[in-house]
Amino acid sequence: MAGKALTAQDVWAMFAETDRKMQETDRRMQETDRKIKELGKQIGGLGDKFGYFTEGMALPSMEKILYSKYKMEVVNPRSRVRKKGREMEIDVLAWANSGINLVIINEIKSRVKEDSIHQLHKMLDEFLFFYPEHAGKKRMGILTGMDWDFGIQEKAMDAGFLTASIHDNIFAINSPKGFQPKYWS
Repeated sequence: MAGKALTAQDVWAMFAETDRKMQETDRRMQETDRKIKELGKQIGGLGDKFGYFTEGMALPSMEKILYSKYKMEVVNPRSRVRKKGREMEIDVLAWANSGINLVIINEIKSRVKEDSIHQLHKMLDEFLFFYPEHAGKKRMGILTGMDWDFGIQEKAMDAGFLTASIHDNIFAINSPKGFQPKYWS
């Protein structure tokens, strides 16, 4: 074909072929995007399942601690409330009346990162919006986790939270003896 001049028909054929290839590339990119989104959902679902698994592992130990050490009268796992278009979900919500007048919010994480501290702090700050019936009670938080990022337990205690982690397949409070948690009121 060297030296042969391109005709208008040849040019249109090249444009048509280029357009077809671009449409095929676009279709493949859309299919790749769909697969990536589906994979993201699957990975997110695994994260949720591991979170639920961690909560299930921690719950028996935390119930014992809340009933015996803190004299809680009610322990509610996975407490969820919706109010005025907003929602709060608490992994373990416990409270006692009869002279104790205390609410404990226990946030359980498979991996505890710095944003976990902020999340628990926000829950304690916003708690009365969702649960006004507990207005006369002090509130405190426990941050429970299987795996802690470096230095996060110390930061959680600096924020006033009790911390708990797993030892020999049992979750236990690991704040130092004499540690005084912060109370919200």
